Amino acid sequence: MKVAIVGASGAVGQEFLNVLGASALPIEELRLFGSQRSAGRRYTFRGATVGPVRVLGDDPRAFDGLDFAFVSAGGDVSKQYASLITSGGALMIDNSSAFRMDEDVPLVVPEVNGADALDAPRRIIANPNCTTIQMVVALAPINRLSVIRRVHVATYQAASGAGAMGMEELRTQTAAIVEGRKPEAKKFVTTLAYNLIPHIDVFCDNGYTREEMKMHSETKKIMHAPSLEVSATCVRVPVERAHSEAIWVETERPISVAEAREAFASAPGVVLVDRAEALGYPMPKDAAGTDPVYVGRIRADLANPNGLSFWAVADQIRKGAALNAVQIAEYIVAHRR
Repeated sequence: MKVAIVGASGAVGQEFLNVLGASALPIEELRLFGSQRSAGRRYTFRGATVGPVRVLGDDPRAFDGLDFAFVSAGGDVSKQYASLITSGGALMIDNSSAFRMDEDVPLVVPEVNGADALDAPRRIIANPNCTTIQMVVALAPINRLSVIRRVHVATYQAASGAGAMGMEELRTQTAAIVEGRKPEAKKFVTTLAYNLIPHIDVFCDNGYTREEMKMHSETKKIMHAPSLEVSATCVRVPVERAHSEAIWVETERPISVAEAREAFASAPGVVLVDRAEALGYPMPKDAAGTDPVYVGRIRADLANPNGLSFWAVADQIRKGAALNAVQIAEYIVAHRR
């Protein structure tokens, strides 16, 4: 199998190297692509040196003969180079928002709608937004018990959602405050250290941010539920890595806490951490660098007889980006006719 990573030097690109290295995919050739800034770099993959990183667009036949191209270089790059990437037969698994809501591009989380990946007429499959991925993995086992009518979610999104520069800015801001210096904000709209920012991405006309509207629209598409109501508030928090979400759902019939726990415990991609005691719940410090979506704090919603409330945590660079994309490829290989 021949595979490419586009955006190889970024935070998600580096995670692609780690996840692909640990996967069972029989990769015999790995091609790396990036910007002029990262051109020439080499990396270690499965104990061998791979590279150098090629400048995307320099060679019109650079993607010939590839099976998969994992792309994480931003929406503008994805749109500009999609035809080049797919022209040689590669299946493009794109981590940007460029194609997510296109009707002829499947938007896939394998634990929820893996079969959608088998029908990609443009040879493009979209990887959902990180917050959407971890939420739908947690929603799916509940939805299998009783159809979900309504979802409210508040996110607690780590600095890593803004890439390596976001994590570095949180570190430098924290150090500045501790040392009595004024922190600088470049990647974020204001100081993130010792603060919360209820603002991720740009504001829309309805008062929601684009990040919140992604969760609204993408959840409906992934779950094949156009009538599902989804409302989100997305908050950046001073955590380096791994996103957390407080989720409230309303189902067609009441779901008991015991039923929910059993469903979560047996669901693919979910780890149940739900004890009514100190530290008996998922936390980002424990989820960082791991694969599952962790679920806990499961309770009946006191404000809704058909409601449940729970807490979900996942490493958004792994399950929220690189891991989910690689799992899409693994699903296709396993189910290819």
